[in-house]
Amino acid sequence: MKKLLFLTALISISLHAQKQKTDKLIDQVEPKVIEWRRDFHENPELSNREFETSKKIATHLKSLGIEVQTGVAHTGVVGILKGGKPGPVIALRADIDGLPVTERVDIAFASKVKSTYNGIETGVMHACGHDTHIAMLMGTAEVLSKMRKDLKGTVKFIFQPAEEGAPEGEEGGAELMIKEGVLKNPDVDVIFGLHIGAGIDVGKITYKPGGTMAAAQRFVIKVHGKQTHGSRPWGGIDPIVISAQIINGLQTIISRDTELTKEAAVITVGLIRGGVRNNIIPEEVEMIGTIRTLDYAMQKKLNDMMIFRVKAIAESFGGTADIEISKGLPITYNDKALTAKMLPSLQKSAGVENVILIDAITGAEDFSFFQKEIPGLYFFVGGKPLNVKPEDAASHHTPDFYIDESGLKLGVKSMVNLTIDYMNSSKK
Repeated sequence: MKKLLFLTALISISLHAQKQKTDKLIDQVEPKVIEWRRDFHENPELSNREFETSKKIATHLKSLGIEVQTGVAHTGVVGILKGGKPGPVIALRADIDGLPVTERVDIAFASKVKSTYNGIETGVMHACGHDTHIAMLMGTAEVLSKMRKDLKGTVKFIFQPAEEGAPEGEEGGAELMIKEGVLKNPDVDVIFGLHIGAGIDVGKITYKPGGTMAAAQRFVIKVHGKQTHGSRPWGGIDPIVISAQIINGLQTIISRDTELTKEAAVITVGLIRGGVRNNIIPEEVEMIGTIRTLDYAMQKKLNDMMIFRVKAIAESFGGTADIEISKGLPITYNDKALTAKMLPSLQKSAGVENVILIDAITGAEDFSFFQKEIPGLYFFVGGKPLNVKPEDAASHHTPDFYIDESGLKLGVKSMVNLTIDYMNSSKK
């Protein structure tokens, strides 16, 4: 009994010493994380064009003695840190691309970068916080590299390009990284990822087991009618009127045919175009939109119903319609067993009262591709200043998007704790 108590005391002392060392390293790296974030924010690059961003990441990882792979999925960077003891392989992921958004936040390191997107001149901005994700993972890499001999396993740092979507005609993002073998050699057991939240208080972490963010599909509908003079609509078949009926019909799929008490679902038409003049009924109308689902059976049902209803409505008015639905992004699905296992690590990082269970989000994330291959946990870290009301915080993907940098330390701390705790609890 005395021997058991002695061993328990030794373990407790060892864990306390490790925590003190970890906390000290995180405190030391915080100023660097903020400096890196500001540099990336001031110099954003669009999807699959993150050339300078990748160079900076690779240089930092190499300086830590981490094995580095570059050019993964065009501009991605992968770092491999082998611990001093055997154990599982854990992947940590950060996305690195900016958005075609012109910044108007009044900060010293605001982006002045200009570029072209889909043939349109635009500003470029880290309007979704990927600059903070890069900096936090670089900080995590630095902390863990200084604990290398005590790590029970291997860490694979994945800096992923094109999360916002590859340019038209190109492949990119998580799906291409997986195709190129990012989860192999060594084979990854689990993956962790985070997202900064402009509407979440600094110091808070939010999470949800199971379906966390929605699958996202793009659809294109082309309605074909018969062109005629606008003064005599009976002489043709009006694809604009048909399109209006289709839009209403799509919404009744959600309001009348979808079991919304099970999971949320959304069908949105975001673009409609047709015609060239006020007094000409055109021959064709095109509609483009998005479908968001959190359940694959529901997704299939919505897809099938959309195909049937679009064609049926068009034919009932004497026209025809074609619809194409993309495969799109999968559901961002947090493995329930992994989430339960790692919840104490998140609570240790932020405090039990600051880790909050949330409802699903109908936004989408291509981190979901990783989660289709291996168990993963994706969570959100607060970046909203405490003196700003949630309703007043600028949304992601907007020119006024703003992050309080005091929230970055918690991102580093949570990723470090998840890694160490998973390693220490693994039997591999």
